[in-house]
Amino acid sequence: MGIRPDDQILDLGCGTGRNAKLMVNYLNDRGRIKGMDISEHMERQFRIKFKNDRRVEYIKQRIDLPFHLQRSYDKIFIGFVIHGFPHEARGTVIQSAYNHLKHGGMFYILDFAEFDIRQMPPFHRFIFKRIECKYAFDFIKRNWKEILNKYAFDSFTEQFSFKE
Repeated sequence: MGIRPDDQILDLGCGTGRNAKLMVNYLNDRGRIKGMDISEHMERQFRIKFKNDRRVEYIKQRIDLPFHLQRSYDKIFIGFVIHGFPHEARGTVIQSAYNHLKHGGMFYILDFAEFDIRQMPPFHRFIFKRIECKYAFDFIKRNWKEILNKYAFDSFTEQFSFKE
């Protein structure tokens, strides 16, 4: 993500803070991470993980409904969360991210890439069909560059963690 020491980062659907824990290592005393999630279980784990770190804050807030924070961010991150929403709600998440980015800020989406489930190995296909949420199938069929462009995101870089 190219995190700079004094970056202000918003982590949407932060869960237990696993990604925030990686990001905070790059920050100095002026850098901040705000995690946002609605799960009480995740919140407890997040707060334990960062109980002595004033650079990291948790907000109990739905990300699939419009939200208005008092600041803007250098980077906004969402990791394996957006695919779990109906498509209309995804638009709300994207719009909220855009509204909270500083000029020149970056929006990072870590999630499934486009793929053809019929070409997956049988075991992976079974797991994806049985365990993954129903909205994931819709997510992988969409043209995300086109969708993001509709929300004024016009410059994209793709990086694949795993690709055949």
